Amino acid sequence: MLLKHTPYLSLTMALMLMTLAGCSTTVKAPFELPETEWTQPAAADGLLAQIEADMTARAEPLADHSHYSDTGISGFKLLDRGEDALRWRLALIDSATQSIDTQYYLYHGDSTGLLFTSRLLEAADRGVKVRIIIDDMGTLAVSPAQTKLRDSMGALMIAHPNISLRLFNSSDNRHLLGRGWNFATDFEQLNHRMHNKSLTADNHATIVGGRNIGDEYIGLNPHFNFRDIDVLGVGPVARQTSSVFDVFWNSGWVITADPSTQAQAEGIYATQRRALERELRQSEALERFSLVARSWESEFTALTPLLHLGRSEVLTDRPQSDGISNEVFDWVMENLPKVQKDLLVTNAYLIPGAEGVAMLDDLVAAGAEVTIHTNSLASQDVPAVNSHYKPWRKPILASGASLFEARPDAAIKTSRVDTKPISSRYMGLHSKSLVMDRRFAVIGSANLDPRSAFLNSEMIAIIDSESLAEELAEAILLDTSPANSWEVGLNDKEQIIWRNDVETVSRQPARNGWQRVQDLFFMLFPKRLY
Repeated sequence: MLLKHTPYLSLTMALMLMTLAGCSTTVKAPFELPETEWTQPAAADGLLAQIEADMTARAEPLADHSHYSDTGISGFKLLDRGEDALRWRLALIDSATQSIDTQYYLYHGDSTGLLFTSRLLEAADRGVKVRIIIDDMGTLAVSPAQTKLRDSMGALMIAHPNISLRLFNSSDNRHLLGRGWNFATDFEQLNHRMHNKSLTADNHATIVGGRNIGDEYIGLNPHFNFRDIDVLGVGPVARQTSSVFDVFWNSGWVITADPSTQAQAEGIYATQRRALERELRQSEALERFSLVARSWESEFTALTPLLHLGRSEVLTDRPQSDGISNEVFDWVMENLPKVQKDLLVTNAYLIPGAEGVAMLDDLVAAGAEVTIHTNSLASQDVPAVNSHYKPWRKPILASGASLFEARPDAAIKTSRVDTKPISSRYMGLHSKSLVMDRRFAVIGSANLDPRSAFLNSEMIAIIDSESLAEELAEAILLDTSPANSWEVGLNDKEQIIWRNDVETVSRQPARNGWQRVQDLFFMLFPKRLY
C-alpha cells in the first residue's frame, strides 16, 4: 500500500537574463541551458552522518521484522510549531559538511528569508555546495522593503562560488506588467508552478512539508501567521528527497544566470554581504534565534533516541514536455479508499469535487470514521478557494464525515503558531497532512484542490510509522477542538451552522465584509484555477 511509486542589486537587474524556454530543452538566446548535475552521495562524516549511524543502530533490531523488511528505516520528528520549523532548518544548514539542496515555492525577503540566506552563505563559506530552486512566482514584488532585501539575497546567491540558483518556469519579463502580458499570452505554460518544499543536508537529513521561507510560515508576521506542519527525517528519506530535487534541477524547466549577470553580481558581492548582515542584526523578530552558525550536537544527540522509526516514500509530480504529471493526485485517489478504520485530514485549500465526495461516501459507508479540518472564510488567506469550497460543505456532511473549519483566533496561535516576541492579529491554516488508520502519516505540499491536482507540481512524504501517525493524529484533533475550530453541522432545518466553544452561528464566519465580497466575486471564476 505504501510503496506504490517508487546599495542593492535588484532581481530585475541581477536575474533579468534568467528566463525559461518553455517545456523543451531549447533556451532562448542569450540564455544558457544549465548543466546536468546530480546530488552528491551521503557525506562520509560529520554530525549528520553520525546521527544517521546512531539512528540506524537503534533501528537495527527491527531490520528483520517483516513490517520493515522491504526498505530502509528512517527516523522522523514532527515539526508543528513555527519556531521549531525554522530552528531545525538552521540546524541542518549549520551541520552540513558537504551539500545542501533546497527547493521552495516562495522565498521572501523578510526576517526569515534573511536568516535562512545568511546561514546558506555561511555554509557555502565553509565549502558546502548549495543548490537552490525557487519557483519564479517567488520572485514577484512584495512590499518595497522586502523586495529590496530579497533582491540583495538573490544577488548574493548568484555571486557565491559555492551556491547555484535556478528558477522554475520563469517568465521572459522581470517587470510586473511584462509578467502580466506573458501570462496572458502563454497562460497554459506559465500556470504550472513548482509548489514543492524541501531542504536536504549532506544527503542524511531532510525537512519536507508545507512551509515556504517567509515570516508568516514561522510565526514571525505581526499581522497574520500560518498553522503549518513539516517533518524532519534522517536516513533513507533524505536520499528519496534528493531524488525528487534532482528531477527538478535537471528538468529543462529551470534556468540560471548567464556569465554577464554572474559577473555583475560578483562585482557587488562584498557590499551586498555587508548590507545583508547589517539588516539581519537590525531585525527585532529574531531574538530567539542565533544570527550566526553554531553547533547543534547537543540538540541532535538528544533528538536521536526520540525519533519515530518507520519506512518512507517521497513522491512528486514531475515536469514533462507536455506539462506536469499528476502522480500525487493519483496516489491519493488510489490509496485513500483503502482506509479501513479512520482517516484524519488537515488541508488548507479544499475543493473535493464530485470524485472526492464519492470517495468519502464509500469510506464512511464501509465503516471508516473520517475527520476533515480546513480553513473557514475567516481564516482563509485565499478567499477564491472558499468560493469554490463552500458548495461542498453539505455534500461532505451528507457523506457522514466530520467537518471542522479553523478559527483565526485559535488558542493554538499562542502556543504553536506565533513565535515570540511576535503576537499576530490572527492565524490561518496552511497544513497539508493526513493520517490513515493511525499507521500512515502523509505530510507534504499538496492541497486537495484542482490546482494541486492538475496544475502545480507537489510532493508528499508517505511514512509508515504508527508512533508518528499517532502524534500527527493528536495534532489534527487538537486543531479541531472547539477552542481552535468551528464544527460545521446542520440544524433542524437542514441549514449549515458553525459551532465552537463560545458561539453558534448560521452565517459563515468572516473577519470582515471585504472577505465576503471577495467570496462572492471569485465564484465567477472557474474552480480549476484554484
